[in-house]
Amino acid sequence: MKNDFNKSGVILIVDDTPINLEMLFDFLGKAGFTVLIAEDGESAIAIAEYGKPDLILLDILMPGIDGFETCRRLKAKEATQDIPVIFMTALSETLDKVKGFELGAVDYLTKPLQHQEVLARIQLHLKLRTLTKTLQEQNLRLETEIAERLQVEEKIREQAALLDVTSDAIIVKDFDNQICFWNQGAEHLYGWKATEVMGENVNQLLYTPETLSQIQNIYASITESGFWQGELKQVNKQRQDVIVASRWTLMCDRHNQPTSILTVNTDITEKKHLESQILRAQRLESIGTLASGIAHDLNNILTPILTAAQLLQLKMPNTNERNQQMLKTIEANSKRGAALVKQVLQFARGVDGQRSIVQVSHLCSEIQQIVQETFPKSIELTQNIQPGLWAVIGDATHLHQLLMNLVVNARDAMPRGGNIKISAENLLIDEQYARMNLDARVGAYIVVTIADTGMGMRSEIIDRIFEPFFTTKEIGKGTGLGLSTVRGIIQSHGGFVNVSSHVGRGTEFKVFLPAVEVANTLLGEDLELLKGNGELILVVDDESGILETTKISLETYNYRVLTASNGIEAIALYAQHEDEISLVLMDMMMPSMDGATAISTMQKMNSQVKVIAVSGLTASSKLTKMPGVKQFIPKPYTTKDLLQTLHSILVQSSRNPESVAK
Repeated sequence: MKNDFNKSGVILIVDDTPINLEMLFDFLGKAGFTVLIAEDGESAIAIAEYGKPDLILLDILMPGIDGFETCRRLKAKEATQDIPVIFMTALSETLDKVKGFELGAVDYLTKPLQHQEVLARIQLHLKLRTLTKTLQEQNLRLETEIAERLQVEEKIREQAALLDVTSDAIIVKDFDNQICFWNQGAEHLYGWKATEVMGENVNQLLYTPETLSQIQNIYASITESGFWQGELKQVNKQRQDVIVASRWTLMCDRHNQPTSILTVNTDITEKKHLESQILRAQRLESIGTLASGIAHDLNNILTPILTAAQLLQLKMPNTNERNQQMLKTIEANSKRGAALVKQVLQFARGVDGQRSIVQVSHLCSEIQQIVQETFPKSIELTQNIQPGLWAVIGDATHLHQLLMNLVVNARDAMPRGGNIKISAENLLIDEQYARMNLDARVGAYIVVTIADTGMGMRSEIIDRIFEPFFTTKEIGKGTGLGLSTVRGIIQSHGGFVNVSSHVGRGTEFKVFLPAVEVANTLLGEDLELLKGNGELILVVDDESGILETTKISLETYNYRVLTASNGIEAIALYAQHEDEISLVLMDMMMPSMDGATAISTMQKMNSQVKVIAVSGLTASSKLTKMPGVKQFIPKPYTTKDLLQTLHSILVQSSRNPESVAK
């Protein structure tokens, strides 16, 4: 029976004996092989190169070059080296067989030849050769596939690296809200490492229960259109609020079936904070303009009513008691309305009064006396007035009303009692501070702080407290004009106010009033005492204006300065100048890499790194517990604040380096 290998097999027979050639030619031809013949080694090499046989039967003993040399030459040529060679010989010496195998032969046939043995060995080696070729082809195909896969993997790695370079948070989640991908931007923004969140429910990590309804609406929108973008309120690992500009894209497989959702989030927390300040100012200005117009019209209405009520009482002195009472009621309520209008005008543009030099310390003492005499005993008042407090030019009555309104609000926020603290201090606002606060101007100020330990306010309430007629008190317990009046008085005196509040922990009002120009010379002398000694300071802040102002301020007072606009730049600069840098001034809220991550990295590079943390949002108690952070400066800060903090750390370091290094 003919084997399948015979149909395409080409056999080259090499023998110098014609009878052997003829016999093998006929036998193999009948077996279905294509047969080529050669009578010497030179001819065999030429035919093998041209005819490409599948197998060679090679006699060893031949004139000219023998079979061993012929085999050696065949194996030396690339075109013929893979053709299997079977030696035919009458020799039976083991050394001859070993030599043949060493030259590359695959088998031996011993003369006289047995046809069935010849056929069996040929078929075996042809099959092995075919299998070898198939395996080589598969290996080549596999190598190609591996090379292609490596190229794809390299491309994926490059793309993944690009995803990690961006400062945006990139998250992929499945339809069960489980996180499948979390880039380095997400690590920096939210505080969780990728290893901590993979497979976790993204809704439980980033959203509060109040915002989940909005998320459900987004899912409905993305299912319909495949894309959504907008602003979202989220929380980070420390459960602090984070506002992001978010873009959602529906991801599909090759069959266009939805598989996951790609989310790209950009941190806009500080941007929204500044926008809210601007919008609040614009809103209050608009409300003030409206209130001023209404108040003017109301005055025109109330004036003749009040005048008529007073005239009627004079012209009808003998009218009955009931009519007299009605006229008095009209007069009293007209006066009450006029007083209310006066408050509205005071909110809108300030009411001009008698301006003189006012000692705020005296006003604080008067307020303290009133509180002690009239407030419940469950409320304790403490005062801390800086010695040598500067004066302000203003209306003493209005300023007294301002402070009284704030103290009364503090009392109302503590129905079960608590502590009110009034403090006042001098502050010279420089360009550094003014760049960080929209309402501040360069100059001398008195800062009056009224803090309570009451119920506190949510951020959305703080945004509206200065609007006229807005109140959180029960009906009949407040007009909603107290704080709007406070703001009107402050503005009429050229000042500004900052408010901070925490629900359940209390509220703090800081009133900034321009002081009588004093002590500029003393300030210069004070700052001269805080000069540096050429120390190198690394300043890190993403606000270019703050960065440039801080650099100029420090260089003016004999410090050398390096600047970086984000954590990545800061680490690169610190790695280059670690031995020279004396201290790092680090903003905590930045894109690409935030301050906390940068400080942690620097701490690993140098356990003795000294850092001053700076933030307008984060609480100082948390920051000062971080390794390497020596002190905290809240934004906005003055040059004096900065120089004093630098001086205290660097002087302590020079006096007691071991304690600072701990």
